[in-house]
Amino acid sequence: MNSSATLENNLQKTVYPILFAISFSHLLNDTIQSLIPAIYPVLKSNYHLSFSQVGLITLTFQLAASLLQPFVGLYTDKKPQPYSLAVGMGFTLSGLIVLSMSHSFPIVLVSVGLIGIGSSVFHPESSRMAHAAAGVQPGLAQSIFQLGGNLGSSIGPLLAAWIIVPHGQKSIVWFSLIALLAILILTRVGNWYKGYVLEMSAKQKQKIPVFHSAFSKRKVIFSVAILLTLIFSKYFYLASLTSYFTFYLINKFHVGVQTSQIYLFIFLFSVACGTMIGGPLGDRFGRKYVIWVSILGTSPFALALPYANLFWTGILIVPIGLILSSAFSAILVYAQELIPGKIGLVSGLFFGFAFGMGGIGSAL
Repeated sequence: MNSSATLENNLQKTVYPILFAISFSHLLNDTIQSLIPAIYPVLKSNYHLSFSQVGLITLTFQLAASLLQPFVGLYTDKKPQPYSLAVGMGFTLSGLIVLSMSHSFPIVLVSVGLIGIGSSVFHPESSRMAHAAAGVQPGLAQSIFQLGGNLGSSIGPLLAAWIIVPHGQKSIVWFSLIALLAILILTRVGNWYKGYVLEMSAKQKQKIPVFHSAFSKRKVIFSVAILLTLIFSKYFYLASLTSYFTFYLINKFHVGVQTSQIYLFIFLFSVACGTMIGGPLGDRFGRKYVIWVSILGTSPFALALPYANLFWTGILIVPIGLILSSAFSAILVYAQELIPGKIGLVSGLFFGFAFGMGGIGSAL
């Protein structure tokens, strides 16, 4: 009885070292991913691409980074894979090397596809590991996890401006060091997760219900469909702004590539801050309230953005990023609570399908 209580207590603790390790790995992963839209001006110039071809790069990356995610999540729900994150980062490493040495547009598509596959493997299982380390604070855990990814997304354009723009496409190979560091960290995280899976197996052999016990299957599916629609609309806007904001600033205000990427950094850093705020607020006040504020609060700033001058554009993108992203953690945890027996599938759907559909919308 004593050992059972101790085991239960261990499983309920928030494991901060693992959360921070996963969050830092998420930062490294998404730093690499964010290089792709950040270097669009370089690729456009090197290969004389049209905006349609730039959209095709976005489409290829988003499809590879999203379509596999629900399948990866569904598989790992049945058979957890502690070291899959390190394997996924290996695909990302390969994509970086190919992209740095590419000499044609088709090879660029292959390279971003490899990086996308790495993302497909990374997100569902890393979100599951964050959930496992969350204890009784799932909103906070998802915020810490997503904070790393959003910070990485904001850092990527700056690194592109400082390294790739002045030194050319071949300098992308230096970012393979980031992928190698992530592989080392994720291997250590895999060791912890392997022990966690064994502890879970040793726990009472009660089956976790697939759907929330308080609701019918039909109501749960309907609710998750609404949540998917909400996060799709947010990712649609986020993917569009991330992919084309630099071009918008260059064409409308005649700023340089490096200046445009600094503005992109400001927007993405605001997204990171909003993500960190939303999770704990959802734990404390309820996730529905955070979601409502995020839906309604972004609209006035987003509607004003096309009419703003350069100064006010820099001001407006801050509340847009903060409010837009505040519901990400709340939406994901809400869905995980509705389908507690399929954490990997839910994470794959929300990180993969919704983000991928947002990317398709952006390409169109």
